[in-house]
Amino acid sequence: MRYLILVLVLLASVARAHDAKPFDPADYPAGVQKAIRYANEECASQDGGAVTFAADTVRKIDLTGDGREDYIVDFRDTKCGERETTYCGTGGCVMTILVTLPDGNVRPVFDGHVRSYKILAPPMKRGAARTIRFDLHGSFCGGFGAQACVKEKAITATPFAFRQP
Repeated sequence: MRYLILVLVLLASVARAHDAKPFDPADYPAGVQKAIRYANEECASQDGGAVTFAADTVRKIDLTGDGREDYIVDFRDTKCGERETTYCGTGGCVMTILVTLPDGNVRPVFDGHVRSYKILAPPMKRGAARTIRFDLHGSFCGGFGAQACVKEKAITATPFAFRQP
């Protein structure tokens, strides 16, 4: 009886893994697809082969507080052929944040290298923008690569960039 239960559990696990939907850029709006095309263009320019996207390359979340889905495109786990470092370096990995406008179009508001990021807890005020804490290359805080550099930004429809002093 134990073996039968074990076999059934294993079969169910395999079926769920098989049903997991692979990453498909067509599942996203045109503006997000354009950001994803960057990976293909960059890989082709390096004669790297086929691009492999992680299942979580695109994250949908309301960042602006307007009730519409916004998008974070993170190339951290994207591969160019066998290369794992095409989209990442000492400054972090390429990341694009796009917000959805009232007309349904998406606008990129950030495009840069980020070591890591954390979306902070939602504000108590309903409809308020979410804040993201970015871990950046130390040069963005006047230091050098290995030094910590943390910046926070509330995400709105206004584009922003981090500048080196």
